[in-house]
Amino acid sequence: MRRTSLTLALILAASLAQPATAAKSAKAKPHPEAEAQALDLAKRFIAIRSVSGEGNKTAEALGVARDALKAGGWSDGDIEIVPVDDTAYLIATWQGNDPSLKPLVVSGHMDVVEAKPVDWTRDPFTPVVEDGILYGRGASDMKFDAALATASLIELRRSGFKPRRTIVIQFSGDEETTMKTGAIIAERLKGAELVINIDGGGGTLDEASGKPLYWTWQGAEKTYADFQIEVTNPGGHSSAPRPENAIVQLSTALERIGAYHFKPELSPLTKAYFETAAGFESDSALAGAMRAFAANPADEAAVATLRANPSYVGKIGTTCVPTMLSGGHALNALPQRATANINCRIFPGHKPADIMAELARVANVPQARFSDVTEGSIATDASPMRADLMAAINKAMGVAYPGVPVFPSQASGASDSMWYRAVGVPSYGASPTFSKDSEDFSHGLNERVRLSNIAPGVNYYLVLLGELAK
Repeated sequence: MRRTSLTLALILAASLAQPATAAKSAKAKPHPEAEAQALDLAKRFIAIRSVSGEGNKTAEALGVARDALKAGGWSDGDIEIVPVDDTAYLIATWQGNDPSLKPLVVSGHMDVVEAKPVDWTRDPFTPVVEDGILYGRGASDMKFDAALATASLIELRRSGFKPRRTIVIQFSGDEETTMKTGAIIAERLKGAELVINIDGGGGTLDEASGKPLYWTWQGAEKTYADFQIEVTNPGGHSSAPRPENAIVQLSTALERIGAYHFKPELSPLTKAYFETAAGFESDSALAGAMRAFAANPADEAAVATLRANPSYVGKIGTTCVPTMLSGGHALNALPQRATANINCRIFPGHKPADIMAELARVANVPQARFSDVTEGSIATDASPMRADLMAAINKAMGVAYPGVPVFPSQASGASDSMWYRAVGVPSYGASPTFSKDSEDFSHGLNERVRLSNIAPGVNYYLVLLGELAK
């Protein structure tokens, strides 16, 4: 699956000089049973608190998916729910009729991040539909997508489709935390042909009209990393301050890191993204910065504009930010220890050790010790371009959203795709869900998704999975 950057650049230059536009050759059809089941499953998933730690009910949510699949034609032997620590994962197999073909995997996760009801307008674990919008923890990340894919796969089987290639749907159980189950699943399925990761990609809606603007698939992602900074001192009585103070020294290091910017970068994927997405940006200054950055990543004015925008800052290079802080042991004592966590999202092509070394140079505090405390992450290369996948995606989008431009992107966050790429299986973020940028509340308060995604989403999956498995 590995390609040199030059080879990838040549392929992209040839295939992405113009954005692919969803074809108009086929028409969407209603699938009322699947559409109703998708909403029902989404509500049932959201109502189950599948959060890491005490009271984790991920296995219960997976049981709902298992029961739906069994009712749709899968046998007990086709479905596994495997406990791991306080969570679990699911693998369900629809056997194809050609054993020589490697399986197609549909990948997602069933766990969600914590949500405190006192902070929400609506209870996060009580699904609520208002004005065509479904609210609840996991609505956008990613219980709605899990429900949509499950219902669509059941519909594909109900329609009488006979796959030549085996189709596997899997849900990990700790993608939002240690990602242990994702690594286990990828190792088990490392003989797969490719992975459609429904926890990535997606479409953007116009803020004013709500109409689809464009849709992107993800072929690469940044590497997640956590680095700890620790400063230790002998301590002592607070009435007798010393020149060296662990908290002050750590604060100096954090101030320098907080003000630091890594060198802006482009890859063939992100260059294609900025060149194409600029055409759909309503802010002319921002659109101009996107084009200028794609032409020259050293353009300081363009970089400053993109860096100031939360939607684009993560797309232009490595980012590192302090996320946790701890220091001291008593109100009336000099601190003996002070620590901080620096969370980084590393642009592909860089080793975490090199980024940590760069942070240490920037901090320039000799007493600060840096260590890599990352759990559940691994650096991987981009997935290769595949003509069969691009053709299937364009056909599926042509049915679901005719005429909507389709082009590649790179994920700023981490997903289970990295585990597949690490074992040699190409993985692509390709969720059919559209949203407005202003309505993206994944991991935040009042998470939501528009129900208008259901009907076209079902058509998308029926075509995409049918094309790749036929």
